[in-house]
Amino acid sequence: MVLAHARHIVVSLWLIIGAVWLVTAFFAKRSTRTQSLGSNLYHRALSILAILVGFTPFFDCGGLTRRFIPPTAFSDDGGLVLALAGVAFAIWARFSLGGNWSATVTIKAGHTLVRRGPYAWVRHPIYSGLLAALLGTALVYNQVRCLVAVALVMVMLASKIGMEEKFMTEQFGPQYQEYKRQVKALIPFVW
Repeated sequence: MVLAHARHIVVSLWLIIGAVWLVTAFFAKRSTRTQSLGSNLYHRALSILAILVGFTPFFDCGGLTRRFIPPTAFSDDGGLVLALAGVAFAIWARFSLGGNWSATVTIKAGHTLVRRGPYAWVRHPIYSGLLAALLGTALVYNQVRCLVAVALVMVMLASKIGMEEKFMTEQFGPQYQEYKRQVKALIPFVW
């Protein structure tokens, strides 16, 4: 597949997920508890930095643009498949979560513990899907700077997961502890 074509498809996938997030945000329940402004700004700053480093011309220089794997059909086609699967999984998780969703760490009015759909496989399937999509995107772009972006997003998600786990444990107590024992956080049966 031609590299430019693969990159256009990946960009389209990210635009689709952005549109889904924007539209479905209007159907979220009212928040009753939310993360601090400082932690929210920290998460947003890491996300923005990851985008800037990985996928804008600002960091398109030096060793950051080196390929991290030899160019093959796998780096394009495999990356596209991984990005598509990740986006699909994240969107499925987003719809399964329904009104409980928020871009920030929150507890919603009438919050429910969702364990169906992708939440039966992992506790944070939106993050699993986004990471898979980001790794697929990094394969398509095949530059070291994309791996730096993945690392920045992983740091941000680790922080958000810790905070979400705390909120959910406080909200659902033993029910959430049982869920944690039964279902891994990001990768089924592994982690």
